[in-house]
Amino acid sequence: MRTAYVLVRHELRLLASLALWAARRTHGTRGGQAFGYARGQGPVMAGFAFVCVVETLTMSVAAVHRVVLLLDVYTVVLVVGLYAAYVVRPHVLDPGGLRIRHAAHVDLRIPLDRIASVRRELRTVHERADGELNLPVGSQTTVTLELAEPVAHVTFFGRRRAVRVVRFHADDAGRVVRALARAR
Repeated sequence: MRTAYVLVRHELRLLASLALWAARRTHGTRGGQAFGYARGQGPVMAGFAFVCVVETLTMSVAAVHRVVLLLDVYTVVLVVGLYAAYVVRPHVLDPGGLRIRHAAHVDLRIPLDRIASVRRELRTVHERADGELNLPVGSQTTVTLELAEPVAHVTFFGRRRAVRVVRFHADDAGRVVRALARAR
């Protein structure tokens, strides 16, 4: 039951992101400095949406598959909503700390006093390791944060884990590093 709730909540966030994207608004950036990370995701998501549209048109030709048409259209809407979530939920630096996000999946707040070091670092290989959180876009991260003490990250299904190193992608990694250096 909890899994169904989490999945429905996630889909509602994607649909809300689609509405925000259409209205050219962002989520949770009021009073802070926003840093986008969706630029590299656009072509991939457009290709995925195109494949879904082709599949939808192909499957809807036969009378037996007309029932699937609604599900296919909904899939296309969710794919576009996923891209919209990347666009309207940027990373945000405000006086309270750094808010790192990854579409509607991750929303991690890190107080500035917990950041021990920040550096621009392009990484394309991300092995799973305890105490690390990697949020790649296009299979790469561009900013690495090392924390003085761990922060709690809540996974998609609600499991809590302590994180000491956070790697994430930013369209302008240098700007993020400079802004964090000034803020600290």
